[in-house]
Amino acid sequence: MTKRARLIYNPVSGHEQMPKNVSDILDILEQAGYEASAFRTTQAPLSAQNEATRVAKDGFSLVVAAGGDGTINEVVSGIAFLPKEERPRMAIIPAGTTNDYARALKIPRDDVVAAAKVILKDKVQKMDVGRADFGDGSQKYFVNIAAAGSLAELTYGVSSDVKSALGYAAYLIKGAEMLPNLSECEMRLTFDKGVYEGKLSLLLLGMTNSIGGFEKIMPNAELSDGLFQLIVVKPSDPGNLLRLMALALNGKHVDDPNIIYTKTTSLKAELIGHNRDDKLSVNLDGEEGGMFPVTFENLRERIEFYVG
Repeated sequence: MTKRARLIYNPVSGHEQMPKNVSDILDILEQAGYEASAFRTTQAPLSAQNEATRVAKDGFSLVVAAGGDGTINEVVSGIAFLPKEERPRMAIIPAGTTNDYARALKIPRDDVVAAAKVILKDKVQKMDVGRADFGDGSQKYFVNIAAAGSLAELTYGVSSDVKSALGYAAYLIKGAEMLPNLSECEMRLTFDKGVYEGKLSLLLLGMTNSIGGFEKIMPNAELSDGLFQLIVVKPSDPGNLLRLMALALNGKHVDDPNIIYTKTTSLKAELIGHNRDDKLSVNLDGEEGGMFPVTFENLRERIEFYVG
């Protein structure tokens, strides 16, 4: 029986580099033994997600997501909720700016054709997928990071050009800009090893070791162990927060008394105290996901990916 592969690509990602490489990528998929076709995403809401669901239900063996982290998240979301027998393999071709998930999977990030050639090596790994269940009944999925709190903007608020030029310093500069306007959230967090009730500046729930292009913020990430890495940053004075940022970018933050760091299969997060009625959003893979309260579940080995 012929295996079919669908390339779902964002034509405007990464300086619009995908359209001119579609033919070469389809050739590579054919070399890998797939009958290959392509879908160009549109401006319609959930274009990539809906196409991923459609081809999965139609029996395609492989879905290739080509674009930035947002496109990859959409394609994952179009597959992750399906029963096991309907979930195809996935491959990713990074064509965005940060490309955190590609970094974690050791996929080439500066050449889309080289990224496609990873498929020819036929090395796959079953990967965890995170699910967020929101209080309004909606569900969202993510493969890299869930973030909330006033410092969450720091994770994605630095442009790739500035980051390339300044490295760690870009985050410290951005952090210093944000400090005068930082607010604190009062939450109840329920996880495998306990409960935290109190104020926090940042909540991170990570699935890989790459966040915002840095690989040491989640130092002990495993991609298919069924566990999130949970980091909670407690409120502190501005100088100490800057110190924590510097430690985090070098991977030396997890033992600090102002940090909670643990692994967990699930997390229930709800606003309490004077924040109980506030509207606070959760960032999933760099995009706004939904509003608190939220419960996160790790879906172990949910989708099989080609890896580098």
